[in-house]
Amino acid sequence: MKVLLDTCVIYPTVMRQILLEIAGRGLFTPLWSERILNEWARAAAKLGPAGEAQAAGEIAMVSAAWPKASVTWGAALEDRLWLPDPNDIHVLAAAIAGHADVILTMNAKDFPRGILAEEGLSRADPDSFMIGLYASAPDPIEEAVRAVHAEAERLSGETWELRRLLKKARLPRLGKALTA
Repeated sequence: MKVLLDTCVIYPTVMRQILLEIAGRGLFTPLWSERILNEWARAAAKLGPAGEAQAAGEIAMVSAAWPKASVTWGAALEDRLWLPDPNDIHVLAAAIAGHADVILTMNAKDFPRGILAEEGLSRADPDSFMIGLYASAPDPIEEAVRAVHAEAERLSGETWELRRLLKKARLPRLGKALTA
């Protein structure tokens, strides 16, 4: 399954790391565009020069780890598309160009299901998406989350209760499932 990752699911660090850990375990193939990665960098730049530098480094690492994830398309594709927010048309174009099955986004209202269905796509929010994967493949999901949890604790120097970390990462249902 090919999954286009919208900027809003790439930029939160814990969410991105869990998604890419899961992808690394073969449960889906991630896709994005140069513009999506640039949006990530611009969002991180709002934190200051350190945030911008960190994002640039992370983008380089993600791009190197997933060299086939970046998709491109011609202007004609975007010209034929419509979404409620014209600033999101590039996300839909990337999903179409990459032959994605799903757009993973937190912005449901910007990606109406009917419009996506016309293009052979669906959308999901990260929590629901990961809960679905967990139902069919619990071990790789648990392994991915535990690896990210350990790294979050190492980097922060703090002890994080798993459920609290996942709630903060906007993955409350996954947190509940993993700690039940």
